[in-house]
Amino acid sequence: MSKKRRGKETIVQCCSCGARVPRDKAVLYESPLVFKAEDPNKPDEVVVQTTTFRKRWYCVSCGKHRGIFQKKKRQQDMRRERRRE
Repeated sequence: MSKKRRGKETIVQCCSCGARVPRDKAVLYESPLVFKAEDPNKPDEVVVQTTTFRKRWYCVSCGKHRGIFQKKKRQQDMRRERRRE
């Protein structure tokens, strides 16, 4: 299915400041969580290691402040690539 382009977008809450932002405008940051299970008889060996990702939504200002979102840097990189071609 195609992306929904019109109408009301779902609202998410910023993890830092608590502002309510539309999901298409918010910055998504996925942080990895690693869970390890060790054998009690052999503490040096890791038996199971599972990685899951925690989704966190930030508003644009908090994303820029934390260094997650750098819009101007991306735009400059795109301009450089165009000039090289």
